[in-house]
Amino acid sequence: MEKRKLGKSGLEVSAIGFGCMNMSFGYGPAADKKQAISVIRAAVESGVTFFETAEVYGPLTNEELVGEALAPFRDKVVIATKYGFDLAAFPGLNSRPEHIKQVAEASLKRLKIDAIDLFYQHRVDPNVPIEDVAGAVYELIQEGKVRHFGLSEAGARTIRRAHVIQPVTAVQSEYSLWTRDPEAEVLPMCEELGIGFVPWSPLGQGFLTGKIDSTMIFDSTSDLRASFPRFTPEARKANQPVVDLLSSIAKRKKATPAQIALAWLLAQKPWIVPIPGTRKLERMVENIGAVT
Repeated sequence: MEKRKLGKSGLEVSAIGFGCMNMSFGYGPAADKKQAISVIRAAVESGVTFFETAEVYGPLTNEELVGEALAPFRDKVVIATKYGFDLAAFPGLNSRPEHIKQVAEASLKRLKIDAIDLFYQHRVDPNVPIEDVAGAVYELIQEGKVRHFGLSEAGARTIRRAHVIQPVTAVQSEYSLWTRDPEAEVLPMCEELGIGFVPWSPLGQGFLTGKIDSTMIFDSTSDLRASFPRFTPEARKANQPVVDLLSSIAKRKKATPAQIALAWLLAQKPWIVPIPGTRKLERMVENIGAVT
């Protein structure tokens, strides 16, 4: 597996990481625990060293799953998790410094680790100055409980302000062939400041794999896509040409549409590390095949 460094921080990870959210949350009922653990461990054996979770996934159960799955490999992997939601008033936000520290302590226990490798603010909290957030993480880093600071879905100005207080190692935002928002301001700023970029949903929540058509029904009780405008039957039909193009390129390259979508992200910058998620062993193998 090829390795990449997340910006100037020197944090080295596999070129493709693993987003663990959908094992527990967001895309239907939670996966069978034994199966989920075996897929995560198979990813490690295949050279993946970067695993990403958050307290809100489940909530809480995804961190426990990731902690158990990765316990035998702690010295080989980089574990990222996130804070910033108020679980008692979800989807309310809470990035007050004392709350960040409480979440860090609880996440360390669930993940069975003594330091969080990369700690992201999950969403920017408009009620807490980003300088206070960065200051709280700076203190956690000084205490040895966190190693690196990240931001998710933050704008360029916010990232810049945070970076002054505590250098930002990575920014995680949605980015793929059909979600290009970071290209305008965030990616150029990451390049300027030496910050790594971690695209979540690099396969367009499954759409870019070519496995979703306009007739598929999403479960409104457990699948986030049921409420997303891009997943209405009309939108899927309108976006089908993107998948058709991917499929034709994939055929030419003897690859799959998913591999082409991931390879496209890898080709943008050497400090971009996508984190596709899956519950299936064969999809994990397919995803990491994008590196070649």
